[in-house]
Amino acid sequence: MIRRVFIVGTGLIGASIGLAFRASGFDGEIIGTGPTIETLKVAQERGSIDSWHLRDAAESVAATCDAVILCGPVLSILDWMRRLAPILGEQQLVTDVGSTKLQISELAAKLGYNRPGTARFLPGHPMAGKESGGAALAEATLFRNAMWLFTPHPGTPPTVLESEWRDWVAKFGARTMDLNAARHDEICAWVSHLPQMLSTALAALLEETFGNDPKSREEIAAIGGRALRETTRLGASPYSMWRDIALSNTEPIAATLHALEQRLAHVRENLRTPELKEEFRLANGFRRQRE
Repeated sequence: MIRRVFIVGTGLIGASIGLAFRASGFDGEIIGTGPTIETLKVAQERGSIDSWHLRDAAESVAATCDAVILCGPVLSILDWMRRLAPILGEQQLVTDVGSTKLQISELAAKLGYNRPGTARFLPGHPMAGKESGGAALAEATLFRNAMWLFTPHPGTPPTVLESEWRDWVAKFGARTMDLNAARHDEICAWVSHLPQMLSTALAALLEETFGNDPKSREEIAAIGGRALRETTRLGASPYSMWRDIALSNTEPIAATLHALEQRLAHVRENLRTPELKEEFRLANGFRRQRE
């Protein structure tokens, strides 16, 4: 049974997992670690964790826990996987919330996770979040109705701890789906990473074009309505949240951006032709399927 949980990284997602555990009736112990005392104190004050340890003491604490949840950026997750592999055993579960999965899944196999005598590793990715991070913005309901993706190691039946963790995720209110790790990264590049890069590029273009002109800024604030707000909303996301995604999923993201560049060129070249009507027909059909 999962009675002692160690959350590595108590930002928005990690702190929300702690709150979701409590809201779902978990009465075990939740311990946290993170890069700063300030962040850990906020998480504890919010009730996300019961206690915390700084990074230097974290490995010895992890060795005493039933489940370790890695909630930092992807590169941090990879680092923690290397640190934990030699000290955890088969009665322990490691999972993560990283936004890309192929590098994580490949490293888990390379480090020997999911073999006899070693800890179980179940890669995961909740499709939930906000434009801003931090424990202060954590919510117990953050994962309600969200999709929580898993990319389990192929050919290995679930352990008791893995099944219990999946049960907790369901209690958080999330829906779940299992995917191949490479397919996960490909799909997320289209439905998550491309929208972020598009919004960032548009917001950056507007800032570069109009940002230094007070009159233009005033006009855009007055004229730009819902379409502008919704299209540039993701532009508020900080680089620190997206650096590791870009580094760990470069080729799939680049492929989607190239496809979008071609599509925008097609639109530009057909502003005066019936092809523009066809583009709107296709777009309308996609939106109808989403409603």
